[in-house]
Amino acid sequence: MIKSAFNEGPRLTSSPLLREHALGASFLLVVLLLIGSLLYSTISWMWDDQRLPLSKIVLQGELRYVSANDVQAAFAQLDHVGTFMSQDVDVLQGVAESIPWVSHASIRKQWPDVVKVFLTEHQAEAIWNGNTLLNSSGELFNGDLGQLEEGRVKLYGPEGSNLEVLSVWRDLEPKFKALHLSITSLVLNDRRAWQVILDNGIRLELGKESLEERIARFFALYKNLGSATERVSYIDLRYDTGASVGWFPEQELEQENTDD
Repeated sequence: MIKSAFNEGPRLTSSPLLREHALGASFLLVVLLLIGSLLYSTISWMWDDQRLPLSKIVLQGELRYVSANDVQAAFAQLDHVGTFMSQDVDVLQGVAESIPWVSHASIRKQWPDVVKVFLTEHQAEAIWNGNTLLNSSGELFNGDLGQLEEGRVKLYGPEGSNLEVLSVWRDLEPKFKALHLSITSLVLNDRRAWQVILDNGIRLELGKESLEERIARFFALYKNLGSATERVSYIDLRYDTGASVGWFPEQELEQENTDD
């Protein structure tokens, strides 16, 4: 009789501890699946444009020229405003900053359906080339000139010269103020020659060179003219020394005084 060379090993049997581990793992898996399903449903609901749209605008900032209607009209140009979750605030910021008087916009979303819009307006310092505005930083913007509550100096110049012309006006205006005069227009023409028109109607031809010296020459001449300044039409300072003065005809001046 031949005996087997292999001994019969121990038999595997299910223990209560193993069954408990299997049940625990199954329960945990079910819980995780339920949580995942709940999260998916919640996120899908929050991203649904029909269920949680951003529908309220809170406008903030010290504003004179921009209204809530302007912001609402700008946002209405979007195909749609999304939900609290889906809407990109950078998109809303770009739209808000496209409003003509807006210099900077800061956008925040507030749960569940509010868009908070904080705006900073351009500070209009001058009118550029008759139809555009210059802000205090010398930047051009397309605000409505008709909305200006006060007059602004009119600056003119070739394309790209706005910063230079604004800088010259800022330098010259205080000097004229010392003589109780004010610049109403400052022109830099295509030949790079300067012209100033004052609030009393006198036009100054300053040319291309020696701007400060020619302005100083005008001040000396203006003080010597005394009451005769009322008859001055223009002063041409485009000379190495001296100046030529253009006078209103006395008949025309008398007519202006009569009209006054």
